[in-house]
Amino acid sequence: MTGRRAERRYALLVFLFWLPTGLYVATKVLLMHERGLGVAAIGTVVLVFSLTTAALELPTGGLADVIGRRTVLAASAVASFAGLALLAVADSFWLFAASAVLRGMARALSSGPDQAWFVDTMHAVEGPDASLTRGLARGEAASSVALGIGTLAGGALPLALGAVGPLPALAVPVAIAAAIELVRLAVTVFGMPEPPRPRTSLRAVLRGVPATIATGLRLGVRDGVLARILLAGAGVGVALAAIELLTPGWLADLVGDPERGASTYAVVAAAGFAASAVGSLLGPWVQRRLGSAVRAGVAGIALGAVALLGVGLAGPALDGPSSGVPVVAAAYLLLFVGLGVTAAPQAALLHSRVAPAERATVVSVESLALQAAGALGAVTVGALATSRGVPFAFGVAGAALVFAAWVVARIRIADPAPEAATTEPTPAAV
Repeated sequence: MTGRRAERRYALLVFLFWLPTGLYVATKVLLMHERGLGVAAIGTVVLVFSLTTAALELPTGGLADVIGRRTVLAASAVASFAGLALLAVADSFWLFAASAVLRGMARALSSGPDQAWFVDTMHAVEGPDASLTRGLARGEAASSVALGIGTLAGGALPLALGAVGPLPALAVPVAIAAAIELVRLAVTVFGMPEPPRPRTSLRAVLRGVPATIATGLRLGVRDGVLARILLAGAGVGVALAAIELLTPGWLADLVGDPERGASTYAVVAAAGFAASAVGSLLGPWVQRRLGSAVRAGVAGIALGAVALLGVGLAGPALDGPSSGVPVVAAAYLLLFVGLGVTAAPQAALLHSRVAPAERATVVSVESLALQAAGALGAVTVGALATSRGVPFAFGVAGAALVFAAWVVARIRIADPAPEAATTEPTPAAV
């Protein structure tokens, strides 16, 4: 395994994880509705998925640090295959809920181990000063490309293929997504070399996982750089929740028709994934031009803040499709370019502060912080959109990104890293 091969393998793993999500996201709600679930029941199924993911985020990250990255990622592929296979044939609320639990387990199991494996492999091959930003950027771009391709294909397959055997048209993308999980399982098992770990007992695992979680949480709070990265991630979570919650309805209002609004949003969302991929690939170049990961992070988040604040200020003047749709779409694309730019430099900075024993756990802590902030942000901006209007809510989300950029700007790399992080020097690229 060379550094270049590790980058390509990591990008492939990320692509194979997010492609099934893109395939079924366009038809999931329609499939549940077709099989008799009402809006409230569908919302409950979505909540079950979110709660399962959040509840298992830290335990599964700690498990990956204790028993190994490959084992946990393989378990993720198996759980996702089972969840998607069940989703394709489910015909009752409880079966859909069981599918949501399995898919939530899969999402939690996959959060962190692939990135931790890549960083560990690069350090093993090229030493502790290995440059991580380019490989992490390719991974971010691969996730965006997978989601974009999957979303477009998932929306087109029911029309192109229709029903396949006993599967209705809306279930076909879900079944294909399940098959792709088997491919991911094979790539994980046979294409993800990992140094052998000492044999351990179940009792040792049960003791080691809580200890690893506690160490990761303590490190995230005590290390000034990590604490600021986590706090900035919370601001990003609020912005993402706002744009995902508010954009579909606003576009429908602007074009004056729910069906046209849905198709317009599908195009904008696919373009957003492409914009995120472009921003991710630009991240290493921006870091080199600006001289540090911190400056690249500030620049990317600031671009997103400008986009959302601009929509907030221009919102009252947007009263139709000719003026409103281009402005909202442009803001959507600029936001995802900016967040794409900041993703890899900030991830490399995070990994420079943690040791291998806590790496996947800290990534899970970051993911949990973003999800929690996003959940609170969705409630807040939703209430503000109802009481003060959608443009005002977008402005608040932009203010959250201004706060995130300010937090990142205050990062001082010279600060000594505490505890386990002192065992790994900051990479030269950062």
